[in-house]
Amino acid sequence: MRILTAGESHGEYEVAVVEGFPRGVKIVNDLIDRELKRRMSGYGRGARMVIESDSVKIVSGLRNKITLGSPIALLVKNYDHKIFTQHKDGLNPITTLRPAHADLAGSLKYGERDARNILERASARETVARVAAGSLCKQFLSNFNIRVASYVSAIGAVVSNKRPQNIAGLVNAAALSPVGAIDKAKEKAMIQAIDKAKVAGDSLGGVVEVWAGGVCPGLGSVMHYDKRLDAALAAGLMSIPSVKGVEIGLGFTYAALPGSKAHDAITYKSRRGFAHKTNHSGGIEGGISNGETITARIALKPIATLARPLASVDIVSKKSRNAAVVRSDTCAVTAAGVIAESMTAIALARAFLEKFGGDSLKEIAANYKNYLKTLK
Repeated sequence: MRILTAGESHGEYEVAVVEGFPRGVKIVNDLIDRELKRRMSGYGRGARMVIESDSVKIVSGLRNKITLGSPIALLVKNYDHKIFTQHKDGLNPITTLRPAHADLAGSLKYGERDARNILERASARETVARVAAGSLCKQFLSNFNIRVASYVSAIGAVVSNKRPQNIAGLVNAAALSPVGAIDKAKEKAMIQAIDKAKVAGDSLGGVVEVWAGGVCPGLGSVMHYDKRLDAALAAGLMSIPSVKGVEIGLGFTYAALPGSKAHDAITYKSRRGFAHKTNHSGGIEGGISNGETITARIALKPIATLARPLASVDIVSKKSRNAAVVRSDTCAVTAAGVIAESMTAIALARAFLEKFGGDSLKEIAANYKNYLKTLK
């Protein structure tokens, strides 16, 4: 399965094309729109969330809500549409570069003297298309009782060590929180930290944890480095704008523990089959899913655009200037969780299709059922 996205932040549409999606999967538009709405939510979002009202239009690849096996094209209209493909828009060029954005590196790479031509594509607005494609993958995976969810464990310096008991509890608790947290004791402090940053013209990052439950053993491969499930998952999560770190399972905590305390002892019971006493590995060993819940964390840097901008340079005149101020969020950590879920679902769907093959859902389901019989 291959997914391509297209579109600029203030272009007419954000677009996703999904190739290699199997035939016979029922797709519900409302479920995609629900994910798009979740992506727009979260305490600390900016004014654009008021302007946009994201809704998907599926223009190919389905008939009567059922996938055909042909490429699926997804469109999400940008209501804040300012740039055009065929005529001038009259917008002033952006020449003063914003630190921590793609402005400088992108302008140097492509020889641009107007950073708008870089930031329009580098913008996190592109993730709208990924969330739409990720919803397709979630709906496919649900046929095999695989569920992906996320929660916020830190915003700025406010950190929660509370972990959910299961995915159902995670979803219920996170959905009720304006910051996507499951720790009510820390939720208020997270909100206060965002409010303080907004008043100061500053921004905040944080940490999101993603869980995928119901994943069978055997997705991914130890045979080639680029087939490892944790590598694919890390690449997808790292591609999200603002993400600067990815951990699987214990992640960096592994480095401080002896092996006797770090690794997951294996058990066997006739009804369940093979399992583990703990899940420090985050459900992946040797690049292969082991049947436990897959857990990953992402660290997000603070939003790069500041209301009180940092010092910078004009790319044309080379003179010192304060960075350009472009409308932005104070904190988008909660929304990043939704994007992380989508990237996780995409990585899992790809690995699932590689493992079980087939051109149709019916064929894949038969292969999956036969495989499960061999596991015990």
